[in-house]
Amino acid sequence: MSPARMDFGGIGDMTRDDEVGPDFPRAWLEFFDPADDEQMFRCDVTWLTSRWNCVFARGCQGIVAGRPDDGCCSLGAHFSDEDDEQRVIGHAARLTPDGWQHHRAGTRDGVVAKVPGGGVRTRVVDGACIFLNRPGFPGGQGCALHTQALKEGREPLELKPDVCWQVPIRRTDDWMDRPDGTRVLVVTLGEYDRRAWGPGGHDLHWWCTDATSAHGAAEPVYRTYRPELTALMGGPAYEMLVRLCEEHQAHPADPGGGRRA
Repeated sequence: MSPARMDFGGIGDMTRDDEVGPDFPRAWLEFFDPADDEQMFRCDVTWLTSRWNCVFARGCQGIVAGRPDDGCCSLGAHFSDEDDEQRVIGHAARLTPDGWQHHRAGTRDGVVAKVPGGGVRTRVVDGACIFLNRPGFPGGQGCALHTQALKEGREPLELKPDVCWQVPIRRTDDWMDRPDGTRVLVVTLGEYDRRAWGPGGHDLHWWCTDATSAHGAAEPVYRTYRPELTALMGGPAYEMLVRLCEEHQAHPADPGGGRRA
């Protein structure tokens, strides 16, 4: 049976024929961190072995209707903590006008804005993140921080806000009390689907992890996201993940509807 398509019961025009529903069988893989016996990883192997890839500027419909060129940058990036904020501010100071479309606005007014109710994020300029270079900009479309990292031969995660390089992988940490009185930190790595955005996630115009049009990569996520997963897990745990990602429940958004030959 084919997985259900997204249907929001008549909430405006919210049926998304390109997306699969969030409730399908998933395979999970659990193993202890080779470098820390008090930490256990719980990994959504259905997601990590999927053929998802970012399709920014290659078919991405964006999270806001009518703004496909923004991708997932329309709302700005919420900083995870002060260290994240200061790191990005420091790298922004190194950007130049030829590589950053909003260099003048960023240097004049700053790149950080307060969020109503608490927290800070990157400022939004003309409907999207201040670091997003728009189509037609001579320095190239896309994140100015990402482009700068590639120019320098660095991983984009070194310059970009934490949320920008982690999504669409979602990490959550929970302490688990075991029957023998010991505790273990359970680190869950899964898919950042619509629900991960909170109640507002269902109102997004489009979201890539559920979309069949974003599942066509030659390599699975656990390989294409090696730098990001290594940063989230540590080297020894990532190497174990690679070795264990052999048996899995295929993602229904993959080519063939999640079936494996």
